[in-house]
Amino acid sequence: MASELCHTIYVARLERHKNLFLNYRNLNHFPLEMLRGEGLQYLERLYMKSNSLTRLPENLAQKLPNLVELYLHSNNIVFVPEAIGSLVKLQSLDLSDNALEIICPDIGRLKSLRHLRLTNNRLKYLPPEIGKLKELQTLDLSTNHLNSLPEKLHHCQSLRYLTVDRNFLCSIPRQLCQLASLNELSMAGNRLASLPLDLGRSRELQYVYVDNNIQLKGLPSYLYNKVIGCSGCGSPFPIAETELLSFTSGCLSVHLPEEVKSIGLSTDSVLSLQELALRSLHAVLCSFLPDVSCLSHISLPKSLLEILQSPLGHCHRCSQTMFTIVYPKLFPLRETPMAEVHRGRTAVSFVAYCCSTQCLQTFDLLS
Repeated sequence: MASELCHTIYVARLERHKNLFLNYRNLNHFPLEMLRGEGLQYLERLYMKSNSLTRLPENLAQKLPNLVELYLHSNNIVFVPEAIGSLVKLQSLDLSDNALEIICPDIGRLKSLRHLRLTNNRLKYLPPEIGKLKELQTLDLSTNHLNSLPEKLHHCQSLRYLTVDRNFLCSIPRQLCQLASLNELSMAGNRLASLPLDLGRSRELQYVYVDNNIQLKGLPSYLYNKVIGCSGCGSPFPIAETELLSFTSGCLSVHLPEEVKSIGLSTDSVLSLQELALRSLHAVLCSFLPDVSCLSHISLPKSLLEILQSPLGHCHRCSQTMFTIVYPKLFPLRETPMAEVHRGRTAVSFVAYCCSTQCLQTFDLLS
């Protein structure tokens, strides 16, 4: 087997192969033959699926400088060396079904990376440097131990497919609503109790799957015309009122994000001074700045800037930005293709969020 492997690598070097298939070779370590001399300078695609690798060599980028695709699916890799950040041409990296517990910050140096698959590992944390991957289109983090996602993930403006199924997420950052290219978002099998109010506001986002989040009882109404998977949502057990603020209509209780400090009532027509001040300041700044992300250049307290950059949502009636208060209104689940499939097996309804009692009374999903 060893002589056959050496011969395969020798031929690949001699004939300047661009593709090398070393799947199912029962390899315990990276073949030294590939790292001798100048390495394999012409190799672009390396397939090493279903081996027993535990680590990658530190000089991988030096010996395989032109790698575009690296497939390491189904090994026993525990960590990835910092040197992987030197694979500047790498476009696709598959580390699914390994034993990864940490992803080093140097992942952010892979400026050409388009597809990153990390499913079925032991990741508890994702470095914020992931936000530096401006070309990233696909990110699969399913079946890990993640409790949160980095807010800076929203800097991946090319991201189209994001999968975080079967983790331990209780919420997702509101900043992810700013992913203008995101087309499909799958968050099934987590611990979500609420979703960002603006989720689905982007026209590009068409597919959202939140199946088997048993505490999730409300969907932002921006998802009304999307394809939604929500089987298994709606907790069969009562949730303590101290855990989340809630709005109740009839027998259906809809839990709102923790950030919602007070809930507007139909008899309440006066906004708090804090809300009025934030809305006014936001409107003034937006009239001078085309991009609200440029607010960091304004001389205001950091805590205030963070609030202005990440509002709770926008009024579904007039698009007014909201910061500390919303007026919720319930609607039944629309008969999208996925809703038809899961009919009768979910307690989820759509929740519209308005900025005032006037908008609340005049808003209708069908208008």
